[in-house]
Amino acid sequence: MGEIKLLDCTLRDGGYVNDWEFGHNNLVSIFERMVGAGVDIIEVGFLDERRPFDMNRSIMPDSDSVEKIYGMLDRKQAMVVGMIDYGTCGIEHITPCANSYLDGIRVIFKKHIRWQAIDFCRQLKELGYQVFVQLVSITSYDDEELMDLIGLANDLEPYAVSMVDTYGLMHQENLMHYYELLNRHLKPSIGLGYHSHNNFQMAYANCIEMLSHQTERMVLVDGTIYGMGKSAGNAPIELLSMHLNDHYGKHYDISQMLEAVDANVMPIYKMTPWGYNMFFFIAASNDCHPNYVSYLMNKRTLSVKSINEILSKLQGEKQLMYDQKLIEQLYLDYQNIEVNDRQDIEELTKVFQGRKVLLLGPGLNVQKQLDRLQAYVEKTHPIIVSVNFISGEINTDYVFLSNSKRYVQLATALSQNPSLQVIATSNVTKTDGKFDYTLQYSSLLDQEADGVCMDNSFVMLLKVMKRIGVSSVALGGFDGYMGDKKQNYINAYMEYNFSKEQAEKLNRYVADVLKELQRSIQMEFITDSFYTGALKDE
Repeated sequence: MGEIKLLDCTLRDGGYVNDWEFGHNNLVSIFERMVGAGVDIIEVGFLDERRPFDMNRSIMPDSDSVEKIYGMLDRKQAMVVGMIDYGTCGIEHITPCANSYLDGIRVIFKKHIRWQAIDFCRQLKELGYQVFVQLVSITSYDDEELMDLIGLANDLEPYAVSMVDTYGLMHQENLMHYYELLNRHLKPSIGLGYHSHNNFQMAYANCIEMLSHQTERMVLVDGTIYGMGKSAGNAPIELLSMHLNDHYGKHYDISQMLEAVDANVMPIYKMTPWGYNMFFFIAASNDCHPNYVSYLMNKRTLSVKSINEILSKLQGEKQLMYDQKLIEQLYLDYQNIEVNDRQDIEELTKVFQGRKVLLLGPGLNVQKQLDRLQAYVEKTHPIIVSVNFISGEINTDYVFLSNSKRYVQLATALSQNPSLQVIATSNVTKTDGKFDYTLQYSSLLDQEADGVCMDNSFVMLLKVMKRIGVSSVALGGFDGYMGDKKQNYINAYMEYNFSKEQAEKLNRYVADVLKELQRSIQMEFITDSFYTGALKDE
């Protein structure tokens, strides 16, 4: 069997977790631990001309910067490499290998620019570097495209070609299909590597599977300390070392790696954890770019079932190449279930005609300023409509549902309140039968607004009131958003993890819409609200 080499990419792939800001002491410590552990190849970071030099970060504008950070360290037996995402660091920023601390450079690229990237690899090789050809998103290659790449690699003769499972999509059967195709057709002098991600909890298992297939060529396997890395993380290098020691006669010092876990990596993990979770599972199970999942989950209106149904509409190249406009349109198409709501609008118009109306939001002030709301109710006897929640303090007549996720959360309460009538938008599907009233979702959207704001439930309900002829409303519990993990809602399960900036953006949007709608509807805030400036961030 050919030689097996272990590559640590903690300082590069792990940097996606902390924007590569490990701190200089950690950079030095991790490097020295990996050297002490006997790791064959250590990747010390990205070369990216767009980033300024920072002694505390493992992302550097040029090859000379590597010397500034690591140059005083003894590499002993280890090969030292950096990585370039093709197009982010020009050849003019790379000094000849003879004058560099780096022995090699790994180049990542997507398949549609493989010809240009291979030409760049050739320039690096001419400068004396060991060149690694990294096939980003290997699962996007069909056999014909992979054979074309193999032809380019054979002409280049790099140090190694690596399969990169960028989005953690592979199981053993498709991993071995790519492995066998590459192993069969690459020149014997070219090493074959694998870089895994853990979206399906398969990173370590897939590495073991690849290593079990004997070949005469050199084989590389990537890992990171404690699996630290992009998205769901990587194969933990301490586990790979244990396996290689037990089954392939290696002698990696795992205690050095565990010291690095404890001293260097665990403090970062406690602040910003990585690893397998539902988000990355959804992305991997739909063979799609994680940003699609992020967009849909950040809408905070969709059930997981709905997210999967929307993602199933992605086809071909678009699955792994993120397209913001495409996912926005798919979201709107999915939500825009056509209904004829003329009759429901007419019935609601009759019910609400001439009545006082109190709209009730789920903000904390429903509890804090309950006395104000109760006084208003006792005085005016209004129709009360709550928005995506059911109050435990005030008996409501209607609940307005515009959010599939909220509907799921209210299932028990709705079943226990059969007299409570539901006004739902057409994007919310009832589990059995029909809602009391169903209104066309698309007619209530703010088409001019940014995608984050266009389906705000409060704004949508105000538009319903306008459509059914309500000329004035009282408002309670529409506090607005604070962000930064501060409590916004009366019920903890309703909380969203808004940043301060996102919260301020939402508050500005709603306040602007209220000014416009006040031309048609008179609004009286019974409880304090950010929208009127009556509520302060405590």
